[in-house]
Amino acid sequence: MTYLVPVAPPVPVPSTEPAPAILAVAEALQPDLAQGFQIEALRLRVEMERAFGGSDADGAWDWKLAYEAGEVALVLFLRKFGRALLARAGSPAALLPILAKVAGLLPTHTRRSEEMERFQQFSTPLHMGLAALAAAQITPRDLVLEPSAGTGLLAILAEIAGGSLALNELADTRADLLRLLFPGRPVTSFDAAQIDDHLDAGLRPSVILMNPPFSAVANVDGRTTEATARHLRSALARLVPGGRLVAITGSGFAADAPAWSENFVRLTESSRLVFTGAVSGAAFAKHGTSFETRISVFDKCRCGEKAGITADLARPMSVDAAQLLARILAEVPPRLSLDAGDPARSRSTSPFQGIPARASGFAATKSRATQSPKTDAHVSTPDAEDLGYTLRETADDLGAARLSDAIYETFRLQAIDIPGAAPHPTKLVQSAAMASVAPPKPSYRPKLPAAVLRDGLLSDAQLETVIYAGEAHGAYLAGSWCLDETGDMVSAAPDD
Repeated sequence: MTYLVPVAPPVPVPSTEPAPAILAVAEALQPDLAQGFQIEALRLRVEMERAFGGSDADGAWDWKLAYEAGEVALVLFLRKFGRALLARAGSPAALLPILAKVAGLLPTHTRRSEEMERFQQFSTPLHMGLAALAAAQITPRDLVLEPSAGTGLLAILAEIAGGSLALNELADTRADLLRLLFPGRPVTSFDAAQIDDHLDAGLRPSVILMNPPFSAVANVDGRTTEATARHLRSALARLVPGGRLVAITGSGFAADAPAWSENFVRLTESSRLVFTGAVSGAAFAKHGTSFETRISVFDKCRCGEKAGITADLARPMSVDAAQLLARILAEVPPRLSLDAGDPARSRSTSPFQGIPARASGFAATKSRATQSPKTDAHVSTPDAEDLGYTLRETADDLGAARLSDAIYETFRLQAIDIPGAAPHPTKLVQSAAMASVAPPKPSYRPKLPAAVLRDGLLSDAQLETVIYAGEAHGAYLAGSWCLDETGDMVSAAPDD
């Protein structure tokens, strides 16, 4: 008897550089995030073994790389859906729980590597990144520098806000990832504690976003409390006059802490500390640490302006990122106008614009005396156009052959096609009974702003809802109605 030798599936050839393999894993995970699927550690392990051609036990990869693949998947998700999510949410406060929910789909960082410990590579959680972005008030005129860019979670938020990017990352693998994720953007690999000494003289950022190591120093064993201050001093030296620096640091890095008072005197020689706020350690828990953290905002003074500290230092620690974000939106002053010749000198509206100053006893309000004069807002009428869609000749009636035994079925358009419509960012379902019968063919064509379809502000499922809502309300129903004496109650009139 002849036996056939079983054929093993082809084994992927691992790349000599980990960055392309990490990106491949991220690309495999991103659709799960888009559909709202929880990504378990086992799923992450399978994708890593497929991309690297081996297991972590064999040394082909470690869990630090796996967690970075998850973070890169978040970057890819935000690049695809971030602008639409922001437009749909309408405000940073409304966007915060959405981003927290998406980030919660990834496994918690429970394993650490020696490199992660040595360089304190704790990436910025999305909700903390959103709070920092709201404080930065980035516009399309800004050149945004991130001295310790990590896997790009802060950078992608800055890109969504419209800023141009200049990135720096000392770790080789992360720097390679950034080059793959942000092609065409400058990516350097200098020690961020001396970033001003190394960057090209022509690179003059108007915004700096940074999450520096709390106590780690490049090429030095051990810890130093001076690490954070060194990073901030060098970054402020690179920032253009009128620019803004937003830093995520340990909560102990506070202007009213005796251990840091001398450092803050130096930091505010040419800048103003306009906001500072600490938040509970739970904010970083998903990324493998429980350090209590702080967001501090510095505005670099222009010629002749008074430096110093105008932030309210007496506010208590925020219990979560939502409370910290609320403080930022209420207390962070608008950006300063920049000196002539700098990239953001013509201020544009930021999607994360600060709230104008209010009369209050907070010291932070003093800095608002230097803000730019208000200009009258001109509201333009958006261009509207008919929403184009085509009727399917044969409605997609999900018969018994296509239905599973589940109670719910995946939602899909059945009677129409909407060219150019974006898919819904999360998975939608409908009951099996609803899925078994196709909806009627509509004729109503809504008139919507062109940006709704062009920018993916509404998904295909949401556009279908608009069409059927218009169809339902597009005709008058026959009948007569009676009002009561108060005009509050409506009832059907008798036939006679």
